[in-house]
Amino acid sequence: MKKRPFKRATVLLLVSILVVSLALSGCGQNSSQNSSNQGQQNAAANEKIIRVTVSGTPNIDPAVGQDYGSCTALANIYDTLVFPQNDGTLKPMLAEKWDVSSDNLTYTFYLRKGVKFHNGDELTADDVVFSMKRLLTIGEGFAYLFTDVVKDVTAADTYTVKFTLNKPFAPFVETLVRLYILNKDQVTQNIKQNGQYGDMGDYGREWLITHDAGSGPYTVKELQQQAYLYAVRFDDYWGGWDKDAPDAFKLIDSTEGATVRTLMNNRELEITDQWQTTENINAMSKIPGVSIATIFSGTILNVMLNTKKAPTDDVNFRKALAYAFDYDSIVKLFPGSVKAKGPVPHDVPGNAADLMQYTYDIEKAKEYLQKSKYADKLDQYPVEVLTNSDVPDLEKIALSMQANAEKIGIKVNIVKAPWISIVDMMSKVDSTPNACIIFVAPHYNEAGSILESRYHSKSTGTWEQGEWLQSKEIDNMIEDALSTVDKNERFEKYKKIQEVLVDLCPTIWVLDQAERRAYQSDYMYWPGAELAKQGKPVTSVMGYNFYFHDFKIYPEKMKK
Repeated sequence: MKKRPFKRATVLLLVSILVVSLALSGCGQNSSQNSSNQGQQNAAANEKIIRVTVSGTPNIDPAVGQDYGSCTALANIYDTLVFPQNDGTLKPMLAEKWDVSSDNLTYTFYLRKGVKFHNGDELTADDVVFSMKRLLTIGEGFAYLFTDVVKDVTAADTYTVKFTLNKPFAPFVETLVRLYILNKDQVTQNIKQNGQYGDMGDYGREWLITHDAGSGPYTVKELQQQAYLYAVRFDDYWGGWDKDAPDAFKLIDSTEGATVRTLMNNRELEITDQWQTTENINAMSKIPGVSIATIFSGTILNVMLNTKKAPTDDVNFRKALAYAFDYDSIVKLFPGSVKAKGPVPHDVPGNAADLMQYTYDIEKAKEYLQKSKYADKLDQYPVEVLTNSDVPDLEKIALSMQANAEKIGIKVNIVKAPWISIVDMMSKVDSTPNACIIFVAPHYNEAGSILESRYHSKSTGTWEQGEWLQSKEIDNMIEDALSTVDKNERFEKYKKIQEVLVDLCPTIWVLDQAERRAYQSDYMYWPGAELAKQGKPVTSVMGYNFYFHDFKIYPEKMKK
């Protein structure tokens, strides 16, 4: 099975992200002051701006960006053919309507007329064709969603585009939330020659590091590596503007606790990142005018068990670890979160709610351990548990695992490493530890997304699959489910895949994360936060909960 080429390049992006985060983490108050000064330089008095902290400077090239901050930026700078709604459905965006052929191999989209790119050009079918072909050629970012699926894409006329598939792929329309449409002419005018893509040179990659070629509600004004992305409202946006919509947004590259707390206290930050510790979130909740949003967004916390390395190559040993895991205590570390019920988060369509559950049961753990081939030689096979040194709460999970494993005679060694090192370690089976504690989210709003990116063989060698499962049976089941057009049948196949995975126990599924973010509720309206307060669903498509066009800012309500 061919590896996804985009994942290798994504490592470079993640390396950049981590270096930035580490650099900023040591800056403390000086970093806060610098961010404050930059904010004042960029934002005029009473500018209606939304500032959010993120981990790493966003990569705003639609063929490369894939992490949380990048997805947030892309959703605001670029338009897509369809748009994910909070109830899990899609609505037309650039495409006003679409048809599907009877064999489910041809999709025809009819584009909205009069859509302007940020430079004033009109968006046409040629731009859609260019955007898909560029994504497939570069093979990074979200290309894996389409690489084995899309056979061809053509412009039938100025406003009609046709996609021909290699095989039926039921969630095809859902995946199009990751096809960001670029201005073909603008990109080709900014190509650097002698690049790796033949006549297309570097395909505009160098230019797109700091510029955009989009038609979305915001256009890039300034991007400073290791600092921030600043984008301003595009007045001619086809979707129009509410009078209270933000004039600009700024994604600030820092997750350092003291910095974030100071910015919130000074009203120089509207929304925090989701990586703040419980202690810091609680401290910020006491700042006047600040509220805490608790939102489920399809994120699951996993302890990935390397199935190709002793002793976690033994299924009974893995089950022993799963039963020796204190789920309830760990869930308490992440207020609002719930115990995971399996491989797919509960808020992602296609999850199986009635799976067999692993619970904290030391006696069962001992029973399974005795069935394993390592039962009589535990002293020779310690378990190495890897945790991200940039997220303090994750070390607490490793310490809990260590204490409980000791109760059944298993020695756990904890390894702490920055994200840059984690990505490198997980690129090879031999250097991937026995257990890796990592958050993962789906890339489109259906169970097939997370099942494919987490357990299909083509994701091995990436940070998304520390299990190295490499099961032909699982691969075939996933591919079969994704090609099943009938939704009920497809979801039933998703359920069977989840049942098989639970029995194999390649992962300890810990919790479905409730993202907790502090935000300035006094003078800002955040649609997702308001829906969450009402107990209503919020989109689980990463980045789209921060579609700033639909936010509202009331500068007059800002307390001085």
